[in-house]
Amino acid sequence: MYQLCPSILSADFNRLGEQIKILENEGVKWLHIDVMDGDFVPSISFGMPVIKSIRKESKMFFDVHLMVTEPERYIQDFVDCGADSITVHAEACEDLERTIERIKDAGVKVGVSIKPATPVNDISHMLEDVDMVLVMTVQPGFGGQKYMDECTEKIQELKELIDKENLSVDIEVDGGINGDTLETVMKAGANIFVAGSWVFGGDIAENVRHIQKEIEEIGDRIE
Repeated sequence: MYQLCPSILSADFNRLGEQIKILENEGVKWLHIDVMDGDFVPSISFGMPVIKSIRKESKMFFDVHLMVTEPERYIQDFVDCGADSITVHAEACEDLERTIERIKDAGVKVGVSIKPATPVNDISHMLEDVDMVLVMTVQPGFGGQKYMDECTEKIQELKELIDKENLSVDIEVDGGINGDTLETVMKAGANIFVAGSWVFGGDIAENVRHIQKEIEEIGDRIE
C-alpha cells in the first residue's frame, strides 16, 4: 500500500491546523512529524506540545520521527501526546533492541531509521521486530536538500531482504522526494513517501491531488 506522508516541517506554523485539515480533506492518511533536538542533528524543531495540540483536531496517522539522542527517554511521552508510530535512529540508540521493545510495549508501531552513510546491514537482524524502516535520502536535520542517488541502492537492498525473509515491513523514504525522484524510489521498493516542500509549497490541495495521481500512475506501471 502506497502512502503520501506530508512533513509538517514544511508547513506554515501560523496556519498549521488549517493546513492539516486541507490534507485530511484531500484524503491524506499519514502525517510525518520530525522531532529534532539540536544534538543528534544540528536543527531544533518542535516537541510534545505541538503534537498534543494537533492531535485534538486530527484523526490522521501520526508518524513521529525522533531525530534525537537516546530517544528511549521520550517514548512514553510521545505516545501520550498522540503518536501512532515512533521511528528512532539506529545511530542514536545506545541499545536499539531495548528501544524497539519499549516502543512495542507502549503500544504503537515501530520504525527504525538509517542515515545515508549507515549500511542496511547494521539493522538487517532487526527487520522482523519493526513495522517500518525509514531510509533517509538526505542528511537528516534540514529541509530542501537534493535526493542522494546512492540511497537508491540501499532501498533496493532493503526491499530484497524484506522479500527474502517474507516480512511485512514498510519502506519509508525521506529527503528530496518530488516529481523527479518519486518513480526512482517506488521502483526501488519504497511505499511510504515523506514530502515537505512538494506538498506545502503553493496550493496544498492541488499539490496533493497531483502527487496522489502520480503515485497511482507509477504504481500501476510498476506492479
